[in-house]
Amino acid sequence: MNMKKVDLAKITLGVLFLSILIISCFLVLRPFLPALVWATMITIATWPLMLMMQRLLWGKRTLAAMFMTLVLLLMFVIPLFMTLANVTEKAPMLIELGTSISHSPPPELLWLQQIPLVGDKLYEFWQQILASGGQVLFAKLAPYFGQTARWFASQAGNLGLLFVHFLLTVGICGVLYHSGEKAADGIRRFAHRLAGERGDNATVLASQAIRAVAMGVVVTALVQSSVAGIGLLIAGIPYAMVLVVVMFLLIVAQIGPFPVLISCVGYLYWSGDTTWGTFLLVWSLIAGTMDNFLRPFLIKRGANLPLILILVGVIGGLLAMGIIGLFIGPVVLAVGYTLLDAWIKENDQPAATVVEPPKVE
Repeated sequence: MNMKKVDLAKITLGVLFLSILIISCFLVLRPFLPALVWATMITIATWPLMLMMQRLLWGKRTLAAMFMTLVLLLMFVIPLFMTLANVTEKAPMLIELGTSISHSPPPELLWLQQIPLVGDKLYEFWQQILASGGQVLFAKLAPYFGQTARWFASQAGNLGLLFVHFLLTVGICGVLYHSGEKAADGIRRFAHRLAGERGDNATVLASQAIRAVAMGVVVTALVQSSVAGIGLLIAGIPYAMVLVVVMFLLIVAQIGPFPVLISCVGYLYWSGDTTWGTFLLVWSLIAGTMDNFLRPFLIKRGANLPLILILVGVIGGLLAMGIIGLFIGPVVLAVGYTLLDAWIKENDQPAATVVEPPKVE
């Protein structure tokens, strides 16, 4: 029996060449990968909305893609640009404020007495802190106020890089909106080539998981930060747009809008405006708790994903990849969980009963 001779050198060189080609492509595309992943997630999550806009715009895909791109530009890039401009403009004021605080005595906080129901007790508690050595503690912590203000002012450069990243993401979203079917067909063909029917099903499951996470995390953050921002505008809080962006990031990070809202309530009471302070306090309770029913409702509509999975994905993604990980982390875990769950349940069908043929005597 003749056996075909294996050309080991040819196989080795072929694998080596393909490895070098794949690594080179990865290095070239590496600066664009975060924006590409983010744009893919946004496009998949908002694809039904884009199809609806296409029907409204006389079936013109180009007009629908341009409209959706403009909406993303208004929602993400412009608010971030305004934040960057405000931080850059107010950087000297932040540094001066931190320095002035570090050289001033502890505040008396007389406005605490004006808080309804608990104001007198809070003021009495603050006086007890000052009487028991709070002035010494404030003197030790005061120098760090200036350092903190300088750190916030130095983050303008990072915000600039984030602005460029968002702009690139919106541009890729526009391309995907225009040619989304071709991109999806190419991905499904590639998955089918790798794993047959199972690979194609995995691609569909991944898109469902992405949509569920985007609906549960991003849409919740948009709605909750918008509602909270309306309260800030009504109460007359300055730089409300900047605070809305900060609340959006905090909500995506599963921290919630309360740090910003409570700070604004304290600012109003500090300035003596107790009426609007009380209004914003009640509004904060409503806006800060609406995610408890909105997020589970949106996630269950897209896919059956546990909330702990989203929480771990957000925190882990933030620690592993920075701010972009807030979005990529839960998507990766959701896709992995969905695919693993489908693979485990794939062979759960009851085994067919084997009927033996009658014996012939």
